[in-house]
Amino acid sequence: QVQLVESGGGLAQAGGSLRLSCAASGRTFSSYAMGWFRQVPGKEREFVAGISKRGEDTYYADSVKGRFTISRDNGKNTVYLQMNSLKPEDTAVFYCAAGGGSVWFSQSDYSRLARYAYWGQGTQVTVSS
Repeated sequence: QVQLVESGGGLAQAGGSLRLSCAASGRTFSSYAMGWFRQVPGKEREFVAGISKRGEDTYYADSVKGRFTISRDNGKNTVYLQMNSLKPEDTAVFYCAAGGGSVWFSQSDYSRLARYAYWGQGTQVTVSS
């Protein structure tokens, strides 16, 4: 199995910034499409951002466009989520997900939870007003 470990969550002020990291185990990281999702208690997990296995394509939920940036460093087996201009409504547990080796993602696949094979444990992001 693939292990994904998120880090970088914590407290931030509205308008502030935070960078999340997701470290993946194994040597096939570059074969995985990756995504970030978030979830608040009582609600379903929702798509935040996705990135193709080589990093050439990125996708974002409308709610974070222009504020969040997803990137990856395949040499470090790590995907990042740079979050700027944070809002209180961004408060959630953020999860990193991997699509699995040699799995081709369409644009719409990035926002579909069922298309991801592996999930991290989550990291809490809290934004105060």
